[in-house]
Parts: sequence; structure tokens; C-alpha cells
Amino acid sequence: MHLRNKLTECCLFKSKQVTYNHKTTIILTEKYHKWYSQKLGLDVEMLVFGDRGYPVILFPTSQGRYFQNKDEGLIDAVSWFVNEGLVKIYCPDSFDWLTWYNKGVHPAERARNYNFYDQMLYDELAPWAMHETGVGKVATAGASFGGYHAANFGFKHPDRTGHIFSMSGAFDIKQFVDGYYDDNVFYNNPVDFLPGSDRWELWQMNIILGTAEHDICLEDNKRMSNILTQKNINHWLDVRPFATHDWPIWREMFPHYLSTIK
Repeated sequence: MHLRNKLTECCLFKSKQVTYNHKTTIILTEKYHKWYSQKLGLDVEMLVFGDRGYPVILFPTSQGRYFQNKDEGLIDAVSWFVNEGLVKIYCPDSFDWLTWYNKGVHPAERARNYNFYDQMLYDELAPWAMHETGVGKVATAGASFGGYHAANFGFKHPDRTGHIFSMSGAFDIKQFVDGYYDDNVFYNNPVDFLPGSDRWELWQMNIILGTAEHDICLEDNKRMSNILTQKNINHWLDVRPFATHDWPIWREMFPHYLSTIK
């Protein structure tokens, strides 16, 4: 595949020992990838965990880098699924500093840049992950702002998405555009474009909206759940008691959600 030929691979670790919750386990493979994206016009960096299984694109939180989910223990929390060959996890950069968080440019440019990022995911990363694993769709996942990325891609591109696992996500991007609005904002704002979408694949998707009783994004998840309910789209609004918007609850959620992949 032409994209794969452009990828630079290094830092390949085999039989890497890790410890999580006082248990020692092994992650079979960890690879660092870097390639020049024709859609973005920039280099994209990414870590990939595993050598086979259902492809999962896992996004970082706000302005997080490609290594954040590893550093915060989210990969360790699902190492069993990786070791068993059930999933292969792709952790790309978010480019939030170029898009919605880029306060140094006009909101129209922020939205346009995000559309380029979305095209990179759709035309480059997702097809490569599908080709590499032999699976016809990807799962998208992420915590906090990563939950937005996961939901936006999944709802916008159900033809390439079989599962959405959003953990404490928020889904209305208008807070980042200072009152500006155009098609690039609309089509990357799930609470706006999803109500009118009639893509049949949405009704075939496994959708989980994870949040917590004291989560700052609880109401955002209830709002998204209401949109899905009004469209009769099956989903699970998972509200965890006593928890907050933080990594400990996401490390509990993620392995639970991966267990729902069929």
C-alpha cells in the first residue's frame, strides 16, 4: 500500500514488560511511525500497539501528543486485549494546536485546518489501519477532547467506523470558533450535523458514551444521548458513580468498552 511505503518505523520493542495495578504483563509490540501527510502538509507522528486485531484509533486529550495515552497508563490498562491479538491500537497526534486551540488565527482557518486533519484520518490513517489488520472498519476512542475526535470521526464517517468509545467527551465545537460559523464548523460539530444525518451505518454502530457522576462533561453526554435517542440509534450512556473527569475512571472504562467489540 502506497501510504505504508512512506511510513518511517523505528523504536520497535518486543516483549516489553510493564506494570499496572501491581500486575506485571507484556506488551508484544510497540512501534513508532512518522509519515508526511499529503492532506495536512505536515509530518504525522504515531505510536501503534499490537500486531493484529480490530484497529482502534485512540486520540489524546486536549492538545495531547501521540504518546500521552501511553504515558497516562491507558495502553497498559488494555494490555491484555493487545497481547491476545484482539485489538491493534493506533495513537496519532491530535494537532489541536493547529486547529480548534489555535487562537492565533481566524476561526475559519481553525475549522479549515481541522477539516484537513479529518481528511488525513479518513484518506490515510483509517485505510492503512484497515488494510494492515484486514478489518473492514475501525473503532475510534478517546478521553476528554479525544472523545470529541472519536465521536466526530465516527458520526461523520460511519462507512469506516464500527465502534465509538467516547470517555468524558464534549461534542459542541462552537465554543472554539468565537461566533464564526461555516460548513467546516457545521460538518465537524456532531451536535449540529448528526440530527439531520440519515447514514444507515449509524444504526449498525456500537456507540458508548462514557461519563461520570461528577464529570464536567456529564451534560454534554446527556445531550448527545438525547440526540441519538431521538433518532432511535442504539447506544449506551455509561454514567459512572462517584467519579470525576480524570484518568483513573478512563483507565477503568477503556478495557470495559474494548470488551464489547465483536
